[in-house]
Amino acid sequence: MNAIRVSRIAIATGVAASTVLLLAGPAAAHVSVQPQGEAAKGGYATLNFKVPNERDQASTVKVEVNFPADHPLSSVTPEAVPGWKIDITKGKLDKPLEVHGKKITEAVSKVTWTADGSKIAPGYFQQFPVSVGQLPEDADQLVFKAIQTYDNKEVVRWIEEPTAGGDEPDSPAPVLKLSAASEDHHGGGAAAKAGDDKADDKAASAEGDKKETHAASSSSSDTTARTLGIIGILIGVAGVAFGVLAGRRRNA
Repeated sequence: MNAIRVSRIAIATGVAASTVLLLAGPAAAHVSVQPQGEAAKGGYATLNFKVPNERDQASTVKVEVNFPADHPLSSVTPEAVPGWKIDITKGKLDKPLEVHGKKITEAVSKVTWTADGSKIAPGYFQQFPVSVGQLPEDADQLVFKAIQTYDNKEVVRWIEEPTAGGDEPDSPAPVLKLSAASEDHHGGGAAAKAGDDKADDKAASAEGDKKETHAASSSSSDTTARTLGIIGILIGVAGVAFGVLAGRRRNA
């Protein structure tokens, strides 16, 4: 009876979990953008454009990301992605930007990744990292309109901007939320050169690795100690049991 009840519970749990996955899948299956760490106003950040493949019979072979014209970014540097060719499109600015004492008259308007030996197959996704800056100080978010092309010539336009308090559009554009400016991302931090930012990132990464290594070592030591303690207890119990049995045999 207990086995039947357990089996029924397991089946019900599996059905519920599958239903959650089926309902959650489509809502998240669109091009999105997330920063590595944070994207603070007035600072620099590395963004990951995540592109999932939504089709069962086609692969993604081209991704275009348009950068906001109302808040142009003076620095846009994509990271090389194996199997993809990268094209950077620049445009003239209506109003020049001043960065590090220099006037910038043009900025990147679009970055295009085209399959060159690789594709995003059904059931997979690909991330396209881009280093950007200087992020605007007078905006709470940036909208990056994206276009996804499949090898069957289908084109999906992720260009609908979300509205405050409204439902999510059918084809939402990737939206980057900007965090409040801090000392590291404002003033001196914002005026720092990209090289300084990279050096700081490497130092922070190294420190993080040290902490993770220490934490892993501590965890390993704790696990070993617990295991030895349990073995000791089992040996002790076995010894007591053996002694009791031996005493009974003698008395018998």
